Amino acid sequence: MRQRTDGRGFATRAIHAGERPDPVTHAHTPPIYATSTFAFDTAAEKEDAVDRSLAWEPGVYFYSRTGNPTNRALEEKVASLEGAEDCVTAASGMAVVSSTLLAHLGAGDQLVAGDELFAITQVLLGYDFPRRDIEVARVDMTDLAAVEAAITPRTKLLFMETSTNPRLRVPDIAALADLAHARGLLLVADNTFLGPAALRPLEHGADLVLHAATKYLSGHGDAVSGVVAGAKALLDPIRVQVDALGQAASPFNSWLVMRGIRTLPLRTRAAGQNALRIAEFLEASDKVEWVRYPGLASHPDHDVARRQIDGPGGAMITFKPRGGLEGMAAFTDHLRLCDIGVSLGDICTLVYPRPKDGGIIRLSVGCEDLDDLLEDVARGLSFVP
Repeated sequence: MRQRTDGRGFATRAIHAGERPDPVTHAHTPPIYATSTFAFDTAAEKEDAVDRSLAWEPGVYFYSRTGNPTNRALEEKVASLEGAEDCVTAASGMAVVSSTLLAHLGAGDQLVAGDELFAITQVLLGYDFPRRDIEVARVDMTDLAAVEAAITPRTKLLFMETSTNPRLRVPDIAALADLAHARGLLLVADNTFLGPAALRPLEHGADLVLHAATKYLSGHGDAVSGVVAGAKALLDPIRVQVDALGQAASPFNSWLVMRGIRTLPLRTRAAGQNALRIAEFLEASDKVEWVRYPGLASHPDHDVARRQIDGPGGAMITFKPRGGLEGMAAFTDHLRLCDIGVSLGDICTLVYPRPKDGGIIRLSVGCEDLDDLLEDVARGLSFVP
């Protein structure tokens, strides 16, 4: 088969990295290896494959929980996009969050984590970690002095979201990396809310970057998956956790995510442009108390966002309509185009009302025509008291 290249540009690599025509059938689209096990000609060949697989040698397989060719293709694609040596895929975003942290923390260690995180990450840190004697200090990761003050001799790792959930604060990754590395700590960045077309944390000094690939990487709301990328020496212990805890990715889901990544640059650009215009529209409305979007000059971390994020500022917006919970419901319940849903990163715009946060609304802006989105947002606002 002829020699191939993945290209150099981000969009080219999003399409080609990790993918090759099937060497047996020459099918252009990589196959879904829907198999639990792999067959060998001899006992010695089987033993060699087991030993090499459990040494985490890429491209060697004996059982799909430990490694699968479709999952590996996704890992190679994500590693290329993140500028990483390697990548691990798992069953969900929480699978990579938990496996990453458990691989690098043990009894008696301390974790310094952001004070605003995904709800189930908070369950992991607040419920599971205390039972493992892992101390957790929660701080505002945009406040470097507070982060530094939280570090103790027991600290092993800093964990942050690159754009926090739900208020979209944007920590300075390079400054946090300098602080972490001066103390011999790892910096792990959850980049789910932005994706690698908008931000690549390893380029700013983070040691590991992870995603709920369910979101922007997949982009179509049809797969649950997680990935973490970085140096192979840091990832091999994570592979042990994924394997031992039974968090293996579904090859079918990996195939769906891989398909979605091919359009990631296009989707990121279109959704980001839509989000900026919608954020400006909301900020100009007298029906809205406040708007949080990194691309707006009013955002508290706007300067940091401009340095770190490619494009307008991502596709997530959080805002608070006037009228408290009544105003929140008046907006969401009268929309005709945008659906109410708890996820994000979909090609479709999703609206997430958050009554427990005082009636704020999180918008995951999609790739619909801008005029249609603005019309629906204006319709919702017209019902806000």
